[in-house]
Amino acid sequence: MEEQTQRPDAPAPASAPAPASASASQNEVAVPDRGAEETIKVVAAGALCWRVREGELEVLMIHRPRYDDWSWPKGKLDAGETTPECAVREVFEEAGVRIRLGIPLPAPVYPVASGLKIVHYWAARIQDGKPQPDGKEADEIRWCTPSQAHAALTNPSDRLPLRSLEEAYAEGRLRTWPLIVVRHAKAKPRSSWTRAEGERTLAATGLRQAQAVSRLLAAWQPDRVVSSPWVRCVQTVRPYVKTRSVKFKTVDALTEHSAKRKPGKARKAVESLFDKGKPVVLCTHRPVLPLMFEVLARHMPAGLSVGLPGKDPYLAPGEAVICQVSSAGEGRIVSLERFRAFDD
Repeated sequence: MEEQTQRPDAPAPASAPAPASASASQNEVAVPDRGAEETIKVVAAGALCWRVREGELEVLMIHRPRYDDWSWPKGKLDAGETTPECAVREVFEEAGVRIRLGIPLPAPVYPVASGLKIVHYWAARIQDGKPQPDGKEADEIRWCTPSQAHAALTNPSDRLPLRSLEEAYAEGRLRTWPLIVVRHAKAKPRSSWTRAEGERTLAATGLRQAQAVSRLLAAWQPDRVVSSPWVRCVQTVRPYVKTRSVKFKTVDALTEHSAKRKPGKARKAVESLFDKGKPVVLCTHRPVLPLMFEVLARHMPAGLSVGLPGKDPYLAPGEAVICQVSSAGEGRIVSLERFRAFDD
């Protein structure tokens, strides 16, 4: 089976639904067609937390007293929130644990009173905390084997992401680490800047975007940040670095000037991230992005690489490409997503 390609939302309005998947996967994905997208009234997100105990896969389920059903931690988007942020928040609120998102899972679509509802799901690992029900949204929590979960789930559509999770586990695609490439946030106009190019700062909008980038990156919890040393890139990742107290490194090869003169060094800077094999985010400039994507494409099958941006400007300011890299070795990318930090 081919690796799963899923490119959810890069939303403008807070509750805008994700576009349909650009998947080359053979997995069943319950996403609406172009006409059905217009009828979606509710957008939600959640996660299937998983672990392996005594060689057996287990998933975390919650019981919701309001509906008297067994389901996954999930909920509706808050204003100004992306679906990854929503998924992480909902798991924390309902199950009391902090998670790191892994591969995207199929997004079920089903009818509710107001119209159609779409729920974006990810596989996730618990990073901190012990699962405990909040007593409101969830009154019971349990770890189950997939067969137990299939039997317990109340809503048939909730079995869709579970089947995908099982397939990924069987095929060695579930244990991954995130490699994220971010274009710096909106900078002050180049035409009006009179000092050195490397000193050009973010615009006021860009500084607000940088805060949004920080909130978005927290969904994947990268432990390291690698950046061009030019001010606008450093300013873009600074809120995340300060909030999370992660390792931070600047690399001269990622500047516009250096990448233009010595593109091989820029490519090598990305390739070295695969050697480390640890969650990381890289921040660079629009003209450098094609070099970054060349390297990423070498680590993924053709069916997945078609999802990489191929035309200038490649990414919007503050937008990110999230790759999940197999922990099994060989630097194999098994999923690809794009998200944009919210503008004003």
